[in-house]
Amino acid sequence: MSGLGWLTLLFGLALVAAQDGLKGYHIYEVTPSTSAHRELLQKLSHEGYDFLSLSRSLGKPSRVIVSPQQLESFQGLLTAHQLNHRLINGNLGATIAEEFAQRQMQRLLKPITGKGRLTTDRYYTHEEITNYINDLATRFPSRVYVKTVGWSYEKREMKTITITNGDGRANKKVIFMDGGFHAREWISPAAVLYVIDQLVEKFEQNADLLKDFDWVVLPVVNPDGYEHTQTGTLARIFRKTRQPYRFLGQTCYGADPNRNFDFHWNEEGASSNPCVDTFAGPAAFSEPETIVVRDLMHSLADRGIMYLTIHSYGNYLLYPWGWTSDLPETHEQLDAVARAGGDAIEAATGTVYRVGTATNTLYIAAGTSNDYAYYAGFNISITMELTEGGITGFDPPASSIDEYVTEAWIGIRTMAEKVIEIF
Repeated sequence: MSGLGWLTLLFGLALVAAQDGLKGYHIYEVTPSTSAHRELLQKLSHEGYDFLSLSRSLGKPSRVIVSPQQLESFQGLLTAHQLNHRLINGNLGATIAEEFAQRQMQRLLKPITGKGRLTTDRYYTHEEITNYINDLATRFPSRVYVKTVGWSYEKREMKTITITNGDGRANKKVIFMDGGFHAREWISPAAVLYVIDQLVEKFEQNADLLKDFDWVVLPVVNPDGYEHTQTGTLARIFRKTRQPYRFLGQTCYGADPNRNFDFHWNEEGASSNPCVDTFAGPAAFSEPETIVVRDLMHSLADRGIMYLTIHSYGNYLLYPWGWTSDLPETHEQLDAVARAGGDAIEAATGTVYRVGTATNTLYIAAGTSNDYAYYAGFNISITMELTEGGITGFDPPASSIDEYVTEAWIGIRTMAEKVIEIF
């Protein structure tokens, strides 16, 4: 068989395997029109339904994945409560299958060397990301420093990259940025990698961002979950870490790392059920990955000015608080920085980002990194939720990565400029 024939066969086999993973899974868009509807959707989100988006506003749709086992019950609820809805996709496995198979094919045809700049035409593994930042430290030793800051539950090495202008001045103010909290949000590490590229490879154009500030970046907070989502189509929509927990005779994997921080831990917007996507963990900082982020925050707190965490999806720039609708004392300052980023993106691309406190703009969520960073002493703490893409919202096609990350950089750069202006 020719080389092309083998590749065609492999593509077909990957497609079949991928389809089996989520065969029969549905995606529904559900729009609450009453407070009772809204409360029902909140209740379902804590009962094993995987909400890709969950609106707190009446008239705004939420999107939920429904498994074959849940389908009959869910359809009954729609009828009984007269919930406005539409079927977005009737076989999620078949839809994601082609994306998964094409990715496998791309990796066969164009393997990564681990040297030189990364392109924006594909998603990278955690190992490839680590090799890339190691290579940057080798190529730019006066401006880039890579440090092992911890290990994940499955013993993957977690490294930060510190980016400077190379002037050797110690104790500069710090912008701390991370990505990859939630496993399925592949566009998050992609956006973080683009920021690293701009600050290092295009230093001359961005030297103003490094004159009085160092940037400390953790590209993937949740490497175990991130790697798991690249093993197959069923795993593709996984959200949490990978530490196993027993519950009612079954094993469920992971906690939501963005509910695992010890600031109003396991309050509203988090769950104590290990089989739910918003499981806060059996205790605050039960996950080794969140301990790494916590320790980084405290080690940087005396110099840390801005914490920026990249998520998807929803076009939001969110600041504390997430645990309450109350406003923090410095909410005007927080809003000024976030709004600068949102305004810059809208002016450049037309994309509109909603700006505000996490609770009042999106939904209440206690135990988040955003709240914890502000509590730990960072003057500015912002969660950036990138634009949705693909059928789930979390799977922009590889062909769209460049558009997404360049747009994100516009907002990130402008927010950094605003921080530099204020502080």
